[in-house]
Amino acid sequence: MSVRTPGASRADLVADAALDLLAERGMRGLTHRAVDEAAGLPPGSTSNVARTRQALLELAVRRHAEREARVLDVAELPDPSGGVDALADGLALAVHRSLTQGRELLIARYELALEATRRPELRAFYDRTGAVFKEQLATLLTAVGSPDPSRHVLSLVAWADGLMFSCVAGSFSAQVPGLEEVRRGLRELLTGLLGR
Repeated sequence: MSVRTPGASRADLVADAALDLLAERGMRGLTHRAVDEAAGLPPGSTSNVARTRQALLELAVRRHAEREARVLDVAELPDPSGGVDALADGLALAVHRSLTQGRELLIARYELALEATRRPELRAFYDRTGAVFKEQLATLLTAVGSPDPSRHVLSLVAWADGLMFSCVAGSFSAQVPGLEEVRRGLRELLTGLLGR
C-alpha cells in the first residue's frame, strides 16, 4: 500500500507500516508487533521508535500529514493570482488524487480521526497537525477575496471531507467522481461562498 522510500528513516518505515495496518485491519490491528512484521523489521524495532501506543499513533498522524501534503507537487499548488478557477483546479486535483491514488491513506485518516475522539491527548496532537493545512487554505481563500476565510475553510473542508468519506467508506463507495466533476463541485461551492 505505502510507497517505500529508499533510504527512509526507521521512524518513517514504522509510520508507513502503521498507516498500512490502519487501512487494512483498523485500529485493533495496530500493534507494535504487527508493525514490526509489516515493516519487515526485527521484533522490538517499533518499540524502540515509539515506546507507547500514544507515541505510535502520533508518529502515524505526523507521517500521514507529510504524505497527504505531497498529494500536490509544489508546482501544482493553486496560484492565488489565478482566482477562484485556479483554486478550484488545484483543490480538485488534490481531492481526486486522494480518491483514486490515496484511498488507503484516507481510510487510515478516518481510523486516526475516530481514535482521536476517544483519546484527548491524540485529539490535541491530531488538531495541531491538521492546523497547518487549514492555515494554508485560509491564506489561499484570503488571496482570492474571501471576506471570512475561517468560516469558508470550514465549509470547504467539510465539503471535501464529506465527498471523500462518501466515496471511500460511505454510500457512494462504488462511484468515484471524475476530476471534472470534482472541479465543478468545488467551483460551485467557491462561487457560492465568495459571491462570484
